[in-house]
Amino acid sequence: MIGRGAELAVLDASLAGVREGDGRAVFLLGEAGIGKSRLAAECAFRAFTSGLAVLRGRPGATGGGAAPFRPIAEALLSFVRLGGLPEDPGLAPYRSALGGLLPEWRTAGYTGAPASPVETAEATLRLLATIGRDLTQHRHPGCLLLLEDLHDTDTETLAAIEYLCDNIRGQPIVLLATLRPEHGPAEQLARQLAQRRSAVLSEPRPLTGEEVRMMAEAALAAAGPPPHGTAVLLPQEVTDRLARDADGNPFVVEELLSGMIAADVLRRGPDGAWHVTGDLDIDVPRTVVHSVTQRAARLSPDGRALLTSAAVLGRRFSLAVLQAVSGLPDRDLLVHLRAGMDAHLISPSRPVGDWYEFRHALTAEALVAAILPAERAAIAARGADAIERAHPGLPGEWCVLVAALRQTAGDPSAAALRFAQAGRSALAGGAVNSAVSLLERALDLLPGADQAAERAPLVEQLVYTLTENGQLDRACALADELPEAGPGALDAVRAATLQARIAWAAVTAARFEDAAGRVRQVRQLLRLVPDGARPSAVAALGPAVQMVEAHLILAGVQDSDGDRTDEAERLARQAADGAERAGLPEIACQAWQLLAVLARRHGFEQADSYLEKCLVLANEHRLTTWQLDTLMWLGVNDFMCTGSSTRLERAHRAALGHGALALMYRAEATMAMQQVLRGDYAAARELADRCAEGTARLRDADNHQFVLLIRVALAAHQGQRRQMERELAEFRRWGGERSLQSPQAFGSRAICALLEEDCEQALRELDEAFAWEQGNPSVHFLNGRYGLRPLLRALTGQADPEEHAATVADPSAALPWNRQFERLAFAVHEGRAGRRAQAEAAVAQAQEAGEPFLMARRLGQRLVAPVALADGWGDPVEWLRDAEEYFHGAGVPVVANSCRDLLRRAGATVRQRRHGTPGVPARLRLQGLTAREYEVFLLLAPRLGNQEIAERLYISPRTVEKHVAKLLAKTGQPHRSALCDYATELIAQPG
Repeated sequence: MIGRGAELAVLDASLAGVREGDGRAVFLLGEAGIGKSRLAAECAFRAFTSGLAVLRGRPGATGGGAAPFRPIAEALLSFVRLGGLPEDPGLAPYRSALGGLLPEWRTAGYTGAPASPVETAEATLRLLATIGRDLTQHRHPGCLLLLEDLHDTDTETLAAIEYLCDNIRGQPIVLLATLRPEHGPAEQLARQLAQRRSAVLSEPRPLTGEEVRMMAEAALAAAGPPPHGTAVLLPQEVTDRLARDADGNPFVVEELLSGMIAADVLRRGPDGAWHVTGDLDIDVPRTVVHSVTQRAARLSPDGRALLTSAAVLGRRFSLAVLQAVSGLPDRDLLVHLRAGMDAHLISPSRPVGDWYEFRHALTAEALVAAILPAERAAIAARGADAIERAHPGLPGEWCVLVAALRQTAGDPSAAALRFAQAGRSALAGGAVNSAVSLLERALDLLPGADQAAERAPLVEQLVYTLTENGQLDRACALADELPEAGPGALDAVRAATLQARIAWAAVTAARFEDAAGRVRQVRQLLRLVPDGARPSAVAALGPAVQMVEAHLILAGVQDSDGDRTDEAERLARQAADGAERAGLPEIACQAWQLLAVLARRHGFEQADSYLEKCLVLANEHRLTTWQLDTLMWLGVNDFMCTGSSTRLERAHRAALGHGALALMYRAEATMAMQQVLRGDYAAARELADRCAEGTARLRDADNHQFVLLIRVALAAHQGQRRQMERELAEFRRWGGERSLQSPQAFGSRAICALLEEDCEQALRELDEAFAWEQGNPSVHFLNGRYGLRPLLRALTGQADPEEHAATVADPSAALPWNRQFERLAFAVHEGRAGRRAQAEAAVAQAQEAGEPFLMARRLGQRLVAPVALADGWGDPVEWLRDAEEYFHGAGVPVVANSCRDLLRRAGATVRQRRHGTPGVPARLRLQGLTAREYEVFLLLAPRLGNQEIAERLYISPRTVEKHVAKLLAKTGQPHRSALCDYATELIAQPG
């Protein structure tokens, strides 16, 4: 730790802060041998001795192609092996994502899509926080996550680390990572995180000359103390040589010193002092190689061969693989390993059992540098053969290790084959970035035109992977590079299938013109399929193309002979039937869900029947994601038809149980919107805020935009225009500008205008929504078209009974949210026609439909009351009283005041409302004290006179006298002095 005071101060401050719940991330960035591992070990020791949980992991032996999340998984497993799994129920939603890292937490029967890297990172953050808060076994709160050698790690791990660093504040976690300054994504990430203050970047500097001397003397003292406890003194010429040649690198200092002793040019005399006995001019950096090989030379020939083979396998190596390569029996293997440990060349690689590692990366590099390339290639080939025999199928990181060894052995074709296999495995596990990297490594090994046939399937797989990763431009460019004929050309069916997949990816990215172009290519390729094979090719590809075309028609990109929604529905129906016949369950589920959305305009019974078909199909094929998604759609439909959230809540619990985070947040967001409509704004706010935080951290843009739109509605339904405008600005910041022209946004702004008593503005907003829906197929039915807009048009005399009848003919008008307004509109028409009984019956129906919707029901009463007063039907006075009571309590004074004005004009008594009444203690409110009387009551405690009270309250002394008289009567006190004592007594009471 000589010369590392600044670094230790950073680490100590981080450990101290985590005990207060203030998490921090620290990166140690430095060249090999600078002391990063020693600092990390010291930090782990200090954390452990102070009671913190310590979790430690590093990449696998294969470097950048290691299994995704390997360092994090290893770190978590190091804790789980000793401490077991935490039992915190708050981790339940994350069990599925954690199952990819911890086999003990894999959810049985879950066959949904693998967790995304962000979901895995969020699950890791939650688990680390839980571990850090554990107070069992006399631990202090906090944990240390130590990840070493990140320059060798995979892209998924780097993405997870970035997420952890960005969200570690406020968590009982210290993240300490070490890496070399090698140009690449790891160093770039460390510097970016430090720049935006999500992490501390510490770069250990080279040792000064004096620090080199102190380190060398400490190392010599550790090797053997001098007699009689005298100090170890290093000859000045040795100090100068070490300072000049080591460049302040502690590892090189150590190796140079060992090399001098081994070469017998630095020797301890009988007096215990060290003396120079020869030429100290040893070449650097060859001295490191020389020092390592000298120590290895002291081993037996079999021991040296064993360590050389291990170095070819990598800095870390499996004992079983090394034994298979060397052919040594157990006893000899362990004897040679012990000798290597005694020579300070290798050590056990904790916490993974049966794995060893070289004590420093330069040690392995030095051993490899000392052998001939042909020998290195032969060892690599034997290692690859041994691994393939020992691990059939090459699970996990074994496949990448074999690929790297085949590359070292000079067999690029075999290496490319294994890198491609590893890429496919990574993709199946949801590690899309790693899959792309591995497939690109495979392609790089086959650069020649004469290898076009071998490259083609790799290019094909990489295109599919890039579309999965959202890298559509790269996927298109790569697909367009495939030759149309000759070596490397795909057959027409495979090429058409590839283009169809790109077309669907373009649709999901809202790049409809690109999708249309790819569909045209699919059609052209299918014409090239031989006649005999064409029917089966069309059957396999037709449903996918029809689904793309259905969306293109809805978007207005592809022409339609008739109604766009009808044409899209027809194509979706064909896709569903064709997909089921061809055994394509996922495309069939896509089609049934689209049909269910489009069928809402015909009635929700038909929509639900399509969803039930989708659910049966998903259950049959164990498509968990589609099961959960369909359950949510059924829950949404049930709310729209009944106003009940029960079914959606069940779907939410199912998503929670499976750890499907994106679906869980979508369910919670939908539940938040339902609470907005119900008028339970506190519950809506809690759900929306939780979802907004979660979806932002998961970078789930679609769900996050939906949540922001809900927060717009939440502010609008409370008449909070400034808050609504702030939420709209945040919505725009997240790329939602286009959605601001949707019916949902117009509907929210209309509600806000009504709560400001601006009916004209509200109707303008709803008219714009109506115009938008006229030109764009819409699947949203609660935004005014079938309820609130007809009511406002009826109130303003712009609609007649015939127009209203056309509205009622649409099934959407029967939905409870719409029906409460539609029935009121009908009552307005009937009341004007003098049909009082029919108007009153319609109001009763509206009240029944609006029962679940606290605010909307009162808003309807407020809107219809003036017309009822003018036309002489219904009970408008009672409606206004109810509405006034609600809006006064809800803090919407504009509507409450309007209700009071209407009551006065109707000749009804109006309840007096004074600002501050809720602040009057309950005991005094029961005695009838008003807000103003309470203000006078408080000033009686210090026994102020009428004149003093009048001056403080800006009223006349005569008014104070009247208030005091009322206070005596209401409190039952016999005289003013007793009233003052009573005031003093009540004020002194707690609460």
